[in-house]
Amino acid sequence: MSQALTLARPYARAAFLMARDAGALAAWSQALAFSARIAADPQASAVLGHPALTREQAVSLLAPQAELAGFNDYLSLLADNRRIGLLPEIAGLFEELRAEAERVVRAKVTSALALPDGELESIRAALRKRFGREVEVETAIDESLIGGAVIDAGDVVIDGSLRGRLSRLQSALAG
Repeated sequence: MSQALTLARPYARAAFLMARDAGALAAWSQALAFSARIAADPQASAVLGHPALTREQAVSLLAPQAELAGFNDYLSLLADNRRIGLLPEIAGLFEELRAEAERVVRAKVTSALALPDGELESIRAALRKRFGREVEVETAIDESLIGGAVIDAGDVVIDGSLRGRLSRLQSALAG
């Protein structure tokens, strides 16, 4: 996985620079996500890896229907360098670069139960204050947390779950 990320990083940077210069970060983000979903599909991956598949055929399979300036050329470059399989990593790295450029922190809040909108807004406000940036919150439910929530915002993970507290208590008692 780390090798794939290392190989994908320069391609993600190139995509980001092309998108930024064109003023089309959101459009490139959508196009890369579309292409990455196709490249990650096992059946599509088998077709994309077939030696008889031409570059033009690969690009036509991966490109979204809407024409995006420079995107097909970018996919052609990936096909020429046999890097189409890196599209999921490229898309993920692109999103990180985009978030940094737009000064947005993406946070995932995982809780045992669905959180009311008021609680999510207070979490968003607290994270906005902590990071000094706009915060996009994604939610998930994991009943194994028992109660509370885990907030994952990039390099910061805040485990306020009951499962986490019990685990820390168990470690303290064992030690």
